[in-house]
Amino acid sequence: MRGTVQATIPRALPPADEVGRLRAQLERVQGRRLDAPVLPVAPALADLLPGGGLRPGAAYSLAPSMSLLLALLSHASQAGSWCGVVGMPQLGAEAAEGMGVDLSRLVLVPDPGARWLAVTATVAEVLPVVAVRPGSRASDGDVSRLAARLRDRGAVLLVQGPWAQAEAVLDVGDPAWQGLDRGHGCLVSRAVTITAASRRWPVPRRARVLLPGPDGGIEAATERVARHPLVAPLDGPHVDPHETVLDAPLELPLAARAG
Repeated sequence: MRGTVQATIPRALPPADEVGRLRAQLERVQGRRLDAPVLPVAPALADLLPGGGLRPGAAYSLAPSMSLLLALLSHASQAGSWCGVVGMPQLGAEAAEGMGVDLSRLVLVPDPGARWLAVTATVAEVLPVVAVRPGSRASDGDVSRLAARLRDRGAVLLVQGPWAQAEAVLDVGDPAWQGLDRGHGCLVSRAVTITAASRRWPVPRRARVLLPGPDGGIEAATERVARHPLVAPLDGPHVDPHETVLDAPLELPLAARAG
């Protein structure tokens, strides 16, 4: 006589319930809601960031481009958020204002010295947006402790350089200036490609933008500019127009200056 063994197979959760369960589990681990409101950014940057903006409690790793940093700070400050910048003595207030940053809501700590990490953590206690250029490598433990501070306070961290546990990594490349014609004229804008990599999507996203645009801010590059720049990329090192104060001369290669 053969015995009969009955096995109970758990019923699979419906897809919607399974997604909700995983979302709640991830939110408990990260200490923040994935659908929480985000701080606004320029429309040209919205599609490059998870959630379409800067997520409170998250850190972002940025290329060493002052123009990109100021573009991210501008809309947040205009929306009423105080912003702090740590360890960037070369940042000029005039350049920040030209990119749309509200100077009445900007706090600068130009030279925090060796204690840049402690200063950054302290500023994150009171300001919702903090940008920093690290003066040295941070240990994994320090990064984790700062991440916990950000989640607890709901602050956004913008790091110029590599950063572990980053929500997204933004890079800038393929610069091409517009405005010069046959070796003479005025520079009016610079087209660049911004590449965003995030753990929240499988492949990087890219966008061609004007940074800065004719009005000094950031905007999406038109199809004509994206495909047919008015001037080829300038030879020589990459030049970020906001790495120095605005009244400093912009040095161009001899080929671009010849007229």
